[in-house]
Order: sequence, then C-alpha cells, then structure tokens
Amino acid sequence: MSVSRQTTRRNFLQGVATAGTAAILSPSINRAFGYQSPNERPVFATIGLRNQGWEITGKSFKFADFAALADVDSNVLGANVEKTEKAQKKKPDSYKDYRKILDRKDIDAVMIATPDHWHTKIAVEAMYAGKDVYCEKPLTLTIAEGKLIEKVVKETGRVFQVGTMQRTESDQRFLQAVALVKHGRIGKVQRVTCGINGMEASPVIPVASVPQELDWEFWLGPAPKVDYRALPEMREGYGGGVPLFSNCHYAFRNWHEYSGGKLTDWGAHHVDIACWALGAGDTGPSKVSPVEFKLPVEYKDGNPVVQDQYNAATSFKIKVDMPNNVEMIITSEGDNGILFEGTEGRFFVNRGKIAGKPVEDLKDKPLPEGAIEEVYGGKVSENHTANFIEAMKSRKQPISDVWTHNRMLEICHLSNIAMRLNRELNWDAAKREIIGDAQANSFLARENRKGYEINM
Repeated sequence: MSVSRQTTRRNFLQGVATAGTAAILSPSINRAFGYQSPNERPVFATIGLRNQGWEITGKSFKFADFAALADVDSNVLGANVEKTEKAQKKKPDSYKDYRKILDRKDIDAVMIATPDHWHTKIAVEAMYAGKDVYCEKPLTLTIAEGKLIEKVVKETGRVFQVGTMQRTESDQRFLQAVALVKHGRIGKVQRVTCGINGMEASPVIPVASVPQELDWEFWLGPAPKVDYRALPEMREGYGGGVPLFSNCHYAFRNWHEYSGGKLTDWGAHHVDIACWALGAGDTGPSKVSPVEFKLPVEYKDGNPVVQDQYNAATSFKIKVDMPNNVEMIITSEGDNGILFEGTEGRFFVNRGKIAGKPVEDLKDKPLPEGAIEEVYGGKVSENHTANFIEAMKSRKQPISDVWTHNRMLEICHLSNIAMRLNRELNWDAAKREIIGDAQANSFLARENRKGYEINM
C-alpha cells in the first residue's frame, strides 16, 4: 500500500514551509467544472457510496459539483456514477482507490461515508492533501482516533464537518429542544434519556465466496484480516441484491471490528443532541455504568470468542454520570428519541415530533426571538452540506465540529467498552482516559493492520 506524496504530514509541512501557511490553507481553485474562484461552487468527491454515501451526495448537488466518486464495490460505484451523471448532467470520474481522489488538485473537499473503521485514515490523509472534509458519523472507531483527528484539523486548518445532521435538519426540532433546555423551560435538568433501539442477533454466518464486484481485501483495510461471510438470503440494494446477514455491506455496524452497534449509530445522533443541550460539549462524564445488557456472543477479556456472528450488544441500559449531577440513560427500550426531564417539566423529541407541556406552553410563552439562531450560532443553514460550504468559505469550523462530536462520542465508545468488560468505568474527562483500569484503557486505541497504517 504505497501512498501518494500529497497525503503525508511531512510533505504537508514541507509545503507550508515553501509556500507559506496562508497559501496552503486557502481553498483550492475550482477547475474541474470550469469554476475560477473559491467563492463559486466548490468541487467535491465522495468516498464510500452505499446507503448514507449516496444520501449525503444527493443532498449536495444543489450546492456543489462532484468531480469523482470512489467505492470498493464496482456495482455500487457504477450505479452511483450513473445517478450522479443524471443529477448534474456531467459524469464524475470513478475510482476504487480513494487515494487517486486525494491526488487531484481540482477537488476542494471530500465526503466520507465508508464503514467506520476507514474514517480516520481517509480523513487524516485527505486533510494533509489539502482537502476540507465532511465525514459521516460516528467519526471514529476509537477514542484515540478522535484525538488524532483533532490534532490534524488544528495543524492543517482544514474545515471538518461531522455528519450529525440533526444539528441542522429535521425541521429544527432538535434546535428547538436545545433552546428549551437552555432557556430553563424544564428548570434544572435532572435526567436525559436517549432511546436508540436495539438490534437482532444474527444466526451463524458461514464463510462465503467474495462477490466478484467487491474488493474484500481493500474493504477490510485497517481491520483484521478475516474471511468474507454471508448468508444466501438477498435483499435489494444499490446495484442489485446484497446479503441480509454478512460482515460487510450495511451489516458492518453490528461488528465491533468495523463499528460500535447501535451505541455509535443512533447513539452518535441522540447523545450528541443531549450533550449539546446540557452544555457538555467541552466536558465529559465521570462514570459509565452498564446497568443491563445482552451481547449476542461470548466474550473473553473484552473480545468476542467467535467470528461468525454479529457481536455488538443487542439490548442495553447504560447509566452515565454527567456534570452538574445530571443522569444520562442510554437505552434500547422505548421510543427512539430523547426525553429531557427537569425540576419543572419534561418533553420528548425525535425526528418526527417534539412533544410535552413545555412545548405546548410555547403557544402562550414563545421562546425569545432569535433563540434558535442563538443555539445554532447564526442563521440556520438550508441543510448540513450548506453549512459545511458556508464554513469552507468563512474558514471557520461548521456546526458539527470534531471537538464536540468526539466529546459526546467518547460516551458511546465507553459504553461499549463497559459492556464488553462487564463493569463500570470511571472517566477522567480532562486527561481523556479511564481511571485505574489498564485493561479498559487498552480499548481506547487499536492498531491498524500492516499496510493500512495512517500515513503521517
């Protein structure tokens, strides 16, 4: 796995020394579609196109042009190239290897929607290649990866948007929820419950032949080398049917090797809004306790003992001790959404509704004028991509910045570690490490497979 010269820290710093920081950090000139100024439409590329990859690409055609797409599945890549050409009346270039996108000087930003275990490597190399980054949630597979991304954002000056779009979209329901809390409409917050649903266990998934269209070696990338597994049942997907049960495709979320189950899937959305409302964006919990949970396979020393079934928790109730004596509950039970409870009331919010007496009371006692904009930090953007592009122009970080994202995602990662080890964890939010537990701390980082190290 050789690496192009543009994607290393050494060459980035050499470039800064040669050209000057201002020149290196400014947006590149858009030439792929004939644009002559960074004030015009930016040029994007998407890396990872299944499911959410197409979702964020499709939302972006109004604001940006896509010069290239990359995916390790040729069927998925071909189908999305076709749809992109139809949408923008110009065919994007297509690649299996994302590094060919990073080599291009005409691309201003990349959107990353690969499985989670690839996020950090691609994002870091993209920033050193001079690209701004929009990366899907959860941003990282480990807490150490979050620290690395923060370091590189600071070092390179790149704009970095995380795909927690509830901060911008969903008809501003979540913004209204944050404003209600911040304006004291439920009094002193006592408890916040994040309902994020559970998942079903899988049957035993046998080793299977790798589909001809899939580069399995490259899909695994930084993750451990394992056999491809799939059941023969099929369902519709981009570019044709995909296995209903596998260790690839969208099922990657159910394996700790590639993701973190529901805790880092829906948890990355709802825990984010909860922390935002609590003002915990630059702090963290003091303790994470697994009250009850079910792992679908046997674990030993925090690791699954078999490789032929989903291994992320199927059900759970996690108690998190937050600052100011607020109790956070993360649960697979009940409605998907967030319940805020305080000394003077409670309300519930999800993507479809916001309900409760504090919400009803807005009819007679509305929030102060500009309360939503105050939460957002200005006029609310049309969508999450629009906010990213506004930040690219201003060179300020967007609404879903890496620092607040990583702080809340640490709660999700710690919850998974606590379940894998079956014990509560005491967290030092300042040092960002687990107190007095060397074994648990060993789960804060992971080593990339040889040949897929992050190129620094």
